[in-house]
Amino acid sequence: MKALPFLSLLPRLPGPRFPAALLGATVLELAVLTGHLVAYPFGLTQERRTPPDPSPGTPPGTHPNRLHGPPAAERPVVLLHGFIDNRSVFVLLRRTLARHGRRHLASLNYSPLTRDLRTAAELLGRHVEEVCARTGQREVDIVGHSLGGLIARYYVQRLGGDRRVRTLVTLGTPHGGTAVAPGAGIHPIVRQMRGGSALIEELRRPAPGCRTRFVSFWSELDQVMVPVETACVDHPDLDAVNVRVTGIGHLALPVHPAVAAAVREALETQETREGTVPSTGTTSVA
Repeated sequence: MKALPFLSLLPRLPGPRFPAALLGATVLELAVLTGHLVAYPFGLTQERRTPPDPSPGTPPGTHPNRLHGPPAAERPVVLLHGFIDNRSVFVLLRRTLARHGRRHLASLNYSPLTRDLRTAAELLGRHVEEVCARTGQREVDIVGHSLGGLIARYYVQRLGGDRRVRTLVTLGTPHGGTAVAPGAGIHPIVRQMRGGSALIEELRRPAPGCRTRFVSFWSELDQVMVPVETACVDHPDLDAVNVRVTGIGHLALPVHPAVAAAVREALETQETREGTVPSTGTTSVA
């Protein structure tokens, strides 16, 4: 099937064989978890939303973002974290995107007390509208980790968000539902992530004319996604590419430098959506 052109540019991740691969990924997951626990308190509050400074020479009363920079650099990127997490998980990815020219980076914290994924998707929709109004842009890109990717997909596919979202990148997101759902009997939103839930079945419904590009990163060593292929987008109406990552686990996906570089390439792809035929393909970065 047709693959997006940026995929040939994706960096390669090391791919040791089992069981060495699993051991290495586990050690890395523990290191990432330790670092994230240190950073977690700094991401508890919502980020400050301040208007961008006008560029030198911008005529008064004219929104600066409509005049300067290539389209990819001007299009905002919204970062959406996973379950019981916050925006601090994207510190390294955010730096990578900013270092390569992305001017408008916005993170959204949704409450861990949210009991319905649909409610979180509606909140995301309001946030996207606010970001577009603040930056003067008509579209955004979204990067979602784990549950965050599922929230973004629901917004795009079921709430009309495809008119605002050019590209949705998901990292270890249970598109098909996962059998690993700790606390599923306690938290309703976790139950919604299980395979066969009403919400997962809702996302299987037809989505003709969906305009958003999907790029889904999934790892063969992701022990939160069971089976691991559940992190792939498998829908006949969606323009999707699934990217297999080797050598790392679930927590490392949003912080690994090679994945960050691959995400950046995916967002910078200049392929237009007009005239393309929806396709679901799979590629590898092993």
